[in-house]
Amino acid sequence: MSNALHPETLTVRGVTKRFAVGDDEVEALAPVDLTIPQGEFVCLIGASGCGKSTLLRIIAGFEEPSTGEALIDGKTITGPGSDRGMVFQDYALFPWMTVRENISFGPRQRQLLRGEIEKITDEFVRMVGLTPFADRYPSQLSGGMKQRVAIARVLANNANILLMDEPFGALDALTREQLQHELLQIWTRTGVTTIFVTHSVEEAVLLADRVLVMSAGPGRIDSDFRIELTRPRDVSSPEFNALRRAIARRLTSHIAPSKA
Repeated sequence: MSNALHPETLTVRGVTKRFAVGDDEVEALAPVDLTIPQGEFVCLIGASGCGKSTLLRIIAGFEEPSTGEALIDGKTITGPGSDRGMVFQDYALFPWMTVRENISFGPRQRQLLRGEIEKITDEFVRMVGLTPFADRYPSQLSGGMKQRVAIARVLANNANILLMDEPFGALDALTREQLQHELLQIWTRTGVTTIFVTHSVEEAVLLADRVLVMSAGPGRIDSDFRIELTRPRDVSSPEFNALRRAIARRLTSHIAPSKA
């Protein structure tokens, strides 16, 4: 896969983010420093409002940091780019396009030759197991199928960094489990750097090479757990559950008490 041919290190250096709310200013991110080597699978976890999605949007180039910078191989991120792709919980597919047309959108925008576009599209339609549904529209697909299309559309655009904002949060438990397995297969095949926001400690330990725990707002990276369990991982094993408990303890210790 072409994604694995572009080793790129993501660096977040002293990034903060403040938002104006009426006459006040809210600090969403305290200084965040982070390095993610190419090909790593990282899960971000933290309480609601801790800045996980804000950090993801800064890496995507959708938001500018108030201070600091995010860099890819030493080059500052100044806006969105095809090297980074974002997958949202609500899929964000083009409803007027078929599965095939959604996935081929990026290659068509890059004005590749027709044969190359068809080859790339067929490859990713097949990779996410949607060949029988290639000519269907999003309204004709289940939630799990829509999320597969969203992932394939990002990867077909030659993204080297896959940004996922609670992508499986709206799915039922069985579909979520299936897509977790499929995502790990895709990640193994493509070598794409993956940053995955989740509220589920179990999901984070199941998927990630590293789990980053963010403190309650203003968000900062509080803990960095390296997950060295072999894959596929057994969620019932003592080792898995010891890690899950350790991360959960760290997470709950930083949930701010509600203010009267």
